[in-house]
Amino acid sequence: MKNKTVKLAFMKSLPVLAGYIVLGIGFGILLSKAGYGPLWAFAMSVLIYGGSMQYVGVDLISGGVSILMTAVTTIMVNARHLFYSISMLRVYKDSGKYKPYLIFSLTDETYSLLCDGKTPEGAEPEKYRFLVSLFNHSYWIIGGVIGNILGSVLPFSSRGIEFSMTALFISAFVEQWITMKDHIPAISGIACTLISLLIFGPENFLIPAMLLITLTLSLLRGRLDGKEEMK
Repeated sequence: MKNKTVKLAFMKSLPVLAGYIVLGIGFGILLSKAGYGPLWAFAMSVLIYGGSMQYVGVDLISGGVSILMTAVTTIMVNARHLFYSISMLRVYKDSGKYKPYLIFSLTDETYSLLCDGKTPEGAEPEKYRFLVSLFNHSYWIIGGVIGNILGSVLPFSSRGIEFSMTALFISAFVEQWITMKDHIPAISGIACTLISLLIFGPENFLIPAMLLITLTLSLLRGRLDGKEEMK
């Protein structure tokens, strides 16, 4: 049972493997160009474990930004986690000793793999979710350290590397669209984001978009739960 759970969790995490290794390498290269070594890449990947925030963090630590501004920026960049993590309360409620790490390691990609709450036949549910999260985390750490080492010994142009995060978000969205039959949440998210972008502009639309998405999905919750019960 244990070996099967490990195997199933690893297989589930494979779509994230390539993305996180590449994205982690991009982060590591940027960090190396800013003058920080592998130990920094390892520590940031273990303790922060936030792809977009770590990319932004390179500029923060190299630019001498204050602790207060760093905290505010972190909240703004990672605000989306507050909203989509609410939907995982039901999935994680019986996770026991694994719950603290599951909460910490809930990234966009891990969410896309576990949000349906389903567990493959023959796997231990709580351990399966823990291992999927742990595998994803390890991929990010490995990529960051490798990128930092490569960035210090090989000539690299880091121009455009930041777009790799956007590419991964698009991939996660497409995978969810293909695997989920109900597209109402996805369409609602796109509509709310476009409305917020038009009203607040590209610099300030993120948090309003998250609030609007949360409100919309809360109003649609009865309909969505009804569809789930009918399956």
